Amino acid sequence: MTTNLFSPLTAGDLRLANRVVMAPLTRTRSGADGVPGDLVVEYYRQRASAGLIITEGTYPSAESRSYVGQPGIATDEQAAGWARVADAVHARGGSVVMQVMHGGRVSHPEITGTDRIVAPSAISAGGAAHTERGKLDHPVPHALSTDELSVVKEQIVTACRRAVDAGMDGVELHGANGYLLHEFLGAGSNVRDDGYGGSPQDRARFVIEVVEAVAQEIGAGRLGVRLSPEHGVQGVVEDDPDDVRATYAHLVDAIAPLGLAYLSVLHRDVTGDLSADLRRRFGGVFMVNSGFAALTDLEEAAALVEASSADAVVVGRALIANPDLVERWRSGAPLNEPDPSTFYTRDAKGYTDYPTLTPRETISA
Repeated sequence: MTTNLFSPLTAGDLRLANRVVMAPLTRTRSGADGVPGDLVVEYYRQRASAGLIITEGTYPSAESRSYVGQPGIATDEQAAGWARVADAVHARGGSVVMQVMHGGRVSHPEITGTDRIVAPSAISAGGAAHTERGKLDHPVPHALSTDELSVVKEQIVTACRRAVDAGMDGVELHGANGYLLHEFLGAGSNVRDDGYGGSPQDRARFVIEVVEAVAQEIGAGRLGVRLSPEHGVQGVVEDDPDDVRATYAHLVDAIAPLGLAYLSVLHRDVTGDLSADLRRRFGGVFMVNSGFAALTDLEEAAALVEASSADAVVVGRALIANPDLVERWRSGAPLNEPDPSTFYTRDAKGYTDYPTLTPRETISA
């Protein structure tokens, strides 16, 4: 029997009403204190009909913050804000997990308020950070010592526990897009010689240890992992296909036995050999995100699920512009167009003011 995009899905301890998953989307609406407020609560509440909401990347410690206006899960006040988000989503029958994201070297002390930023190795990400004083070059980061890795791991574990205690249905660890965990995986961003760098197996070691520690703390069935092999963003260049395959095969082979809720893969070719190999190795619920230059549309999303290329499809910009995307796709209704000029601003415009269908439109579409 063919699986439908709108059919339910069990992913570990998570129960999804459909297979449309809201991507983690940086939106910079949480102010200087990183506390999700009324605007953030409303934003996620509006999108609760997605099978699963994955929150924007949320920092576990001050040193790990990447963006002005990014929310955190490092303080009790931040956790209380996220508890309101969870309550609002649950009140509409939705499910929500928090993406916990250590930004690593993709930041600046002007953003973190600390005297350093950190990474596997003392190699700059290149490019510039967007600070309150404008664009400033990413500095050369502090290379974490072996002892400091244990501290960072514990910060991430503590943040994940705080997220679940705040009412989140689970946590997604951000191992993608050039941030700290991804920096460990890349041969160009990780030149360590202490057992956490060098070979593909050693470069994957810290990521594996973090996943294991979080799974032990909150339960593997509440935990997902996001990866982006060959994405090539924010200075993590993975242009050796053999090295990429060896690195990610070892990583997925190591975490597969834990019984995680899901593995989410962002890749330009989600039906290609690499994606298929990672799905086979993982053996559990597999989500894909193909949204690079073009928006993921209904035809593509439905085809990926129906062809068993994925169990669920992660959708970004279409859900920014269409809080009721699932209803629109299900009924064939027209879509709102996203406004990129409002993606990273501070107010409701382009955030919570996209129109939803009226009951009459839903019926007649």
